[in-house]
Amino acid sequence: MNEQEYINYTRIAEAIEYILQNHTEQPTLEEIAKKVYLSPFHFQKMFTDWAGVSPKKFLQFISVQHAKQILNNSKTTLFETAYKTGLSGTGRLHDLFVKIEGMTPGEYKNKGENLTINYSFAESLFGRILVASTHKGICYMGFSDDKQIAFSELEKRFPKASFIQQTDEIQQNALKIYTQDWSEINKIKLHLKGTDFQLKVWEALLKIPTGNLATYGNIANLIQKPKASRAVGTAIGNNPIAFLIPCHRVIQSTGIFGGYMWGTTRKTAIIGWEASKINTSNITV
Repeated sequence: MNEQEYINYTRIAEAIEYILQNHTEQPTLEEIAKKVYLSPFHFQKMFTDWAGVSPKKFLQFISVQHAKQILNNSKTTLFETAYKTGLSGTGRLHDLFVKIEGMTPGEYKNKGENLTINYSFAESLFGRILVASTHKGICYMGFSDDKQIAFSELEKRFPKASFIQQTDEIQQNALKIYTQDWSEINKIKLHLKGTDFQLKVWEALLKIPTGNLATYGNIANLIQKPKASRAVGTAIGNNPIAFLIPCHRVIQSTGIFGGYMWGTTRKTAIIGWEASKINTSNITV
């Protein structure tokens, strides 16, 4: 993503935020475009170039009604779909390339002592991102509108680690996921610091197919802890890997998207973007 594309995403995010705050008034294309200082023609083109669908269609994908419909249609097939999709066509799942390896009890207890962590800042479809890696895999990936805040979050997770600002092959391989071309991606390995329960929750998130949504109860049932929805929510909130571990696909049972560590507007943008990618064959403007 170049600088202009980042500016475009920022404008799109502003537009989505405006829509979320004023959805009851059903703002027109002209009103939304005015808020991001563009003509309706240029806003429509920019939005469609980014999302692959018109603003009007995108808004359908991020509505509560659409979310509830997905949840209702996915009760019996949500996770089976992940295994049936395979690796062909627009439905291929990036999750099949992701493997989680938990840190050893010693590494967990010592808070990263003796670990050397490389980190770098990159740009993605959804804004700037900080990605960090050990010699075993990606240990953190978070959106970073403010670089210092993002690095402070990384330090907080590994207070005794040594940090080197440099890009490595592990990071580059993981960042290819944003290109939506997985033909040359090697298995993406994640080296995560978490409890056994957290690791189970994060592994369960990988089973939610792209473009689908799940509830906290769905995840609790999947890990065979049906009464642990609240604890599941806490573990999801502590997910250290944005997008690759798709915590953004977990919403409330009411269809409301709910909170997100990296901002509700960004969560909304990701959900809508993923929905647009799997629904392009049924688009009506």
